[in-house]
Amino acid sequence: MVPMAPFPALPGTDMEAQPQAPSTLSRKAKAAIVVRLLLNEGADIPLEDLPEDLQAKLTKQMGSMRLVDRTTLASVVAEFADELDSVGLSFKGGIAGALDSLDGRISKQTAARLRKEAGVRQYGDPWARLRDMSAEQLLPVLENESIEVAAVLLSKIPVPRAAELLGQLPGPRARRITYAVSQTSAVTPDAVDRIGLSLATQLDAKPLKAFDDGPVERVGAILNSTPAVTRDDVLEGLDETDAGFAELVRKAIFTFANIPKRIAPRDIPRVIRELDQELLVTALAGCEAAGMKETADFILENMSGRMADQLREEIEEREKVKPAECEEAMAEIVTKIREMEASGDLLLVVQDEDEG
Repeated sequence: MVPMAPFPALPGTDMEAQPQAPSTLSRKAKAAIVVRLLLNEGADIPLEDLPEDLQAKLTKQMGSMRLVDRTTLASVVAEFADELDSVGLSFKGGIAGALDSLDGRISKQTAARLRKEAGVRQYGDPWARLRDMSAEQLLPVLENESIEVAAVLLSKIPVPRAAELLGQLPGPRARRITYAVSQTSAVTPDAVDRIGLSLATQLDAKPLKAFDDGPVERVGAILNSTPAVTRDDVLEGLDETDAGFAELVRKAIFTFANIPKRIAPRDIPRVIRELDQELLVTALAGCEAAGMKETADFILENMSGRMADQLREEIEEREKVKPAECEEAMAEIVTKIREMEASGDLLLVVQDEDEG
């Protein structure tokens, strides 16, 4: 939208039928000239975003004006352009604009509290939010709300989405809603706005969560970094308390022993390039004693033959690795793999339901 700040809608005299000099024009008249020029040039100006009183003042001002000569027009445009060039930064109006600008950058709790304190509604146009929702999200509204509300919803969302939703309803209800659409001609804009705001608030009314991840993911992440003895003990206890939860946690855990099942063979060279070689040798040298020979073999078999031979020589020359050193090295390798996954550099293989 072209900023209107240089020409705020201030009280001014209406223009006469004859062209006027730029110096005699009010700022409101200048704003009307700029808007009219932009519309003539085919610009899409979302004037509906202006407060209603400013929309009304602008419309009345444009309705009172007649002719503007080329000299006046050029002068107004030049002044407008100069003022635009002098603008360094602009802020959306009020607390509502500030909250929109900071959406996703401040906590949901803080945003909700500030909206409540300032009495700011959460949505400018709630129907814009509703039109972006999927059929799956909107279907409960058509199933549970009144026929009249459902009819308004179908009338405001895109036709393909409305047709998709209608096809998922039982025949009798679909027919009643369809008939109710024919009765919506008398619904006022204010009523439609209130219905949209109520629906958007209802559909987005999910309790704020204290944690971004679910309990399975959080427990799995914690156990990823714990010693194997502790991890096995915790899982055994979970089996006794909640076997279903324990099984989900096992699937969320990624340890050194899971590498053959969770990393594709073609990705092993990519992982190796990110690891310190001494760290890798320490982990591989202790694999057999730790009961993870399968993992060591998997890693060595899926890298270049020359590098595998070099690592095998270093492992043979390496003195016996202490269990604590081996476990620490394995944990660091797992951490690096998790970092690669989080950054999108690596995609872990999803375990089948019957895999542990």
